[in-house]
Amino acid sequence: LGPALSAVLPGAEIMHFPAWETLPHERLSPSPETVGRRLDVLRRIRAWDGSNPLIITTSVRSALQPLAEGLADAAPVELVVGGRGHELDTVSARLVELAYHRVDMVSRRGEFAVRGGILDVFPANAEHPFRVEFFGDEVDQIRAFSVADQRSLPGEVREVSLAPSRELLLTPAVRERAAGLHDRFPGLRTMLEKMSEGIPVEGMESLTPALVDRLVPLVDYLPEGAAVA
Repeated sequence: LGPALSAVLPGAEIMHFPAWETLPHERLSPSPETVGRRLDVLRRIRAWDGSNPLIITTSVRSALQPLAEGLADAAPVELVVGGRGHELDTVSARLVELAYHRVDMVSRRGEFAVRGGILDVFPANAEHPFRVEFFGDEVDQIRAFSVADQRSLPGEVREVSLAPSRELLLTPAVRERAAGLHDRFPGLRTMLEKMSEGIPVEGMESLTPALVDRLVPLVDYLPEGAAVA
């Protein structure tokens, strides 16, 4: 559909908003790749300046699924070689809020690990994970590395953007609300306890209606006056 629309509207910005591979109330999480693509579309909609036509394609299923409010407002962590003011502890805390899972060794999208002054992180929409070396509060070096052998890949990376890896962000408010639900839902206690500690768990998106203030349809993210078919 995208190429066909490009032929009709040259210069238009055309993006596809994919559906989850799972159902909203299943205890299974959508893949980080899908989440990364969806959140990228929402951010690009927010940044649209009106200079070119904007077209969003999606399936009926994806269009009907409610979304947490404010997902486009979640600023990614931007790390640039030579950039200062990035304390590793602060970056790690922000990655927890963006629903990255802290592990000993990174092997999957949405994970990060810290060793000394080195951050290994696998963004949701990246082909390879990145190894970020800090010198104090300065980003000294960024390299992509291989999951298979954990070795750095050739070529230095100048910057990396670490966008949210889930559509339910583990903000302080969400973690506090999860902690408050421990006793009300004994069957979900383990899941809620981990979330309250800032640990993403499989299927946690199914609890979104109980943990966020408001769910909205996709059209609420579109610019005012958008035509919807």
